[in-house]
Amino acid sequence: MAIFDDVIGGVVTAVAGDKAPALNQFLQDNGGVQGLAQKFQAGEAKEVFNTWVSTGENKAIATETLTQVLGSAQVQQLAQKMGVDPQQASAFIAKALPQVIDKLTPNGTLEPPQG
Repeated sequence: MAIFDDVIGGVVTAVAGDKAPALNQFLQDNGGVQGLAQKFQAGEAKEVFNTWVSTGENKAIATETLTQVLGSAQVQQLAQKMGVDPQQASAFIAKALPQVIDKLTPNGTLEPPQG
């Protein structure tokens, strides 16, 4: 799993830059890609999340929808780690999460890469 963890870390760093440690912790706190998939599949944003996994274009997610799916406590925790207000953290996640999920699912599936 160390190789896969390195892949995740590289993707997060490429997308999030100096905010990568906070985003990486956020991913871990939410069970990684699989954990986030479960949260999104149970909520209203199922179709949006599925576009992030698929090989097509990623749909944007509204910050309000993101907060509903993740819960305001998750967004507030991330904001605190990033040193910003919750609205900025939510906007950051709404922008970064589709890119991270897309890059971590290059074959359009939630399965981890083999190797």
